[in-house]
Amino acid sequence: MATNIGMMDSAYFVGRNEILTWINNRLQLNLSRIEEAASGAVQCQMIDMTYPGVVPMHKVNFDAKTEYDMIQNYKVLQDVFNKLKIEKHIEVNRLVKGRPLDNLEFLQWLKRYCDSVNGGIMNENYNPVERRGKGGKERNSKGSQKNSKSFQTNNAGSGDAAGLRNSGPKQGNNYSASGAADSSTEIQALSDQIADLKVSVDHLEKERDFYFAKLRDIEILCQTPELENIPQMAVAVKKILYAVDAKESALSEAQEYIQQSVNASTDPESENEP
Repeated sequence: MATNIGMMDSAYFVGRNEILTWINNRLQLNLSRIEEAASGAVQCQMIDMTYPGVVPMHKVNFDAKTEYDMIQNYKVLQDVFNKLKIEKHIEVNRLVKGRPLDNLEFLQWLKRYCDSVNGGIMNENYNPVERRGKGGKERNSKGSQKNSKSFQTNNAGSGDAAGLRNSGPKQGNNYSASGAADSSTEIQALSDQIADLKVSVDHLEKERDFYFAKLRDIEILCQTPELENIPQMAVAVKKILYAVDAKESALSEAQEYIQQSVNASTDPESENEP
């Protein structure tokens, strides 16, 4: 299972649009931004789809808007991770802030994990809409009733005023509404482009720092005096170059390997062996 994935793994280069398409197609949703998945509900149902029935979906709140409600969703998800022995720490405090990069990285990891289970083939009998449960439907129903009552009250109270407004010229109002809608659409498109650029910049900075750290480790290693006549130098260098975890340096491991080679080459007993 792909529980531990290095930051330079191809999983973390999957784009925002591909992640959104994956979510929307699998769960029959219509998300347009990564931040819309910050509540943790989507992640819960993705695991439920991967392991049908393992997630108590009646505890998952798809209408979560406050950080408190979102945290409850992530508690459900972490409990399921523990039950399935999935070794993945969830950065709840960062995810509930709705930051695009943090949520994108978690969803990239989740996609890689789900794809690694049964080759990414999901149960055809899984009904994502039905599994979202009565809890979400009841919340939506109550919300609709409240909105309907509020709408009716406002209409009754403002009927006369609306009639007076409608008696005036309509052409200017229609033009203003159309212009506002176009502006809103354009602003949203630009905001999405900015979010994509920020994600790309963050990835590039991480990649730059990752490879700079590798080169620095190699530089330090090559400055070791004992390396001049050691044929195992290439092996030690590869240990650094092919290390996948950006958080832990492979320098100590490479140095230990070289020291062992030096000790073996200077050991009198090894020289006497046939």
